[in-house]
Amino acid sequence: MKRLKRLMTVLFATALILVFVTPIGPLPGFFIGGKSTPTPAVWADTSQVDEISLRVPGVLPRVVIIWVVQVEGQLYVVGSKDSGWVKRIGQGAPVEMRLKDRRYSLNATPVTTGFTAIIEAYTDKYRPDYPDIVAGFPSVDESQDAFGVFRLDSRSS
Repeated sequence: MKRLKRLMTVLFATALILVFVTPIGPLPGFFIGGKSTPTPAVWADTSQVDEISLRVPGVLPRVVIIWVVQVEGQLYVVGSKDSGWVKRIGQGAPVEMRLKDRRYSLNATPVTTGFTAIIEAYTDKYRPDYPDIVAGFPSVDESQDAFGVFRLDSRSS
């Protein structure tokens, strides 16, 4: 009986730790998982991929679950300029992205041109499945002040 109680305590503690270190919904975590994979020369179509995990730098790295959009073969992530992960990337940073069961080492580079096309592709992709969320987005003109937009490039680029 004592062994069972000890085992249950260990299992509960392990589950509790996992809840606090893995990303769940809007809550960040520390572990990204996935199999380390070389960055492809050309990304496969991501139009059916709603979410990715993105690990951003910091004293304690943060893993967030976010949306991704593909424009002219490039991958982009968009977030509120006030969000923690956007602030951590700042003017660019090395990141890791988990797409399905694969993990890629990338650089997140702030977008300075082509902003409108990216925001329009982003809202067009997510509007059908998340109309209430997308309806709350600022207009394309206001988006540049509200969003941080980052292109995800191979670290060898």
